[in-house]
Amino acid sequence: MKKQFLSLSLVAALTFGAAGTTTTTATALATPHSSPVHQAPSTDKQIVKRIDVDKIYKNIEYLSQTPRVAGTESEYKAVQFIKKQFKSYGYKADIEEFSFLSYTDPNLVELSVDGFDGEIQSNHLTYSVNGDLSGEMVYAGLGTKEELEKAGVTGKIALIRRGSLTFAEKVLNAAEKGAAGVILFNNADGELNGTLGGANDKYIPSVTITKKDGEALLEKLNAGVKLTASLKIEGAYSGEKTSYNVVATKKATKNNKAKKSDIIYITGHHDSVAGAPGANDDASGTSVTLELARVLKNLPTDTEIRFVTFGAEENGLLGSQHYVDNLSDEDIKRTIANFNLDMVGSRDAGDLVILTNDGEMNLVTELAQESSTRLNGEPTPYGQGGRSDHVSFAEAGIPAALFIHSPSEPWYHTPDDTIDKISKEKLQDVAEIVGTAVYDQAKLEAKKPNPNHKKGKKVKAPHLFDEKELR
Repeated sequence: MKKQFLSLSLVAALTFGAAGTTTTTATALATPHSSPVHQAPSTDKQIVKRIDVDKIYKNIEYLSQTPRVAGTESEYKAVQFIKKQFKSYGYKADIEEFSFLSYTDPNLVELSVDGFDGEIQSNHLTYSVNGDLSGEMVYAGLGTKEELEKAGVTGKIALIRRGSLTFAEKVLNAAEKGAAGVILFNNADGELNGTLGGANDKYIPSVTITKKDGEALLEKLNAGVKLTASLKIEGAYSGEKTSYNVVATKKATKNNKAKKSDIIYITGHHDSVAGAPGANDDASGTSVTLELARVLKNLPTDTEIRFVTFGAEENGLLGSQHYVDNLSDEDIKRTIANFNLDMVGSRDAGDLVILTNDGEMNLVTELAQESSTRLNGEPTPYGQGGRSDHVSFAEAGIPAALFIHSPSEPWYHTPDDTIDKISKEKLQDVAEIVGTAVYDQAKLEAKKPNPNHKKGKKVKAPHLFDEKELR
């Protein structure tokens, strides 16, 4: 089946950049692949004809019935389902447990301001701490140490604008200068949702408000009006929980017994964020991983293929970090590629891109560009991007890349990330590109990895997650 081609105009529409900065238009940075379109080889057809997109869709439908937050019963239920699916394809699936520090959202977040007319809707940052306090409000710019010092925030509540620094840096700076609490306001329209990145006993209570409300408060302060803020956060909790990785292995069908085979990984993460069913993020990547495990199970290979779904990706790539950290030196040396699938099915996202942690070509991008050229007539563009589980492999020196559609859909990390937004055409496209790329390398008598990777079609592409999660 032919897919939509990624034209240069669409490539130019890809955007990147940190929140708080002007959006930058991306451009094609290298000459498009010049290989002619030709008939897919028989090995490609073996993969394509086996892919059943309805199976992928049904697995997404099951997994996205409820959010699968790491460390919860719903995640464990999803893990058992994934294990059962692997076993139904003939694999011995293993569940790997690991502990992590988890954050429970507060059940109460309130902000009132004496001296300001109107109600202010406040939100919390993930890892914000509990508190019940009142104090004079002062404006401290972007929350740099110099601005906080100049504002004189000791014992007061600092009003800080989003941008330049991470949320955590702003809050820690304010705490260091003696502030009692922090109110962060957006620099763009809409609510401000974000995270402090992890637990820290140096944090002080902090809430977020909209750009409109923040600028209204700032206008009052600039006019010389004294404002007193009362801030209350209750029910926030940080504690240890357990999450899981699920691993299924296809051993090499044939290999030189004197030498252990290479290893290729196909991965996705099965957890989601609180409140989001996570159909696209990342039941889609998990379900394509499951389907490729089924498709490749009985095909002859001289390469070992491992299929892994990770837990606690949304908590900071914890599952993949735990898994890679526990690989033996020998396994790391044997591993030649990680194909990581994250958010690969939304009808409302952009086109498929391949992102590497350093923005450079590697064996994964090379194989995938070759397969997409054979299947679609031109290579899937690649660029630089982190913030998904391929990073854990890349940091261990393993060629790794993320497959994702860019830009992401409008309801990323929201309750609207549901099955009805999933495109079977996009699922089919990704499954074909990754499946044929992996098999092209893993099949008997495949070509050896090329250390001199060819340059292909490159784009500057956005990070997987909107920077609003950080700044």
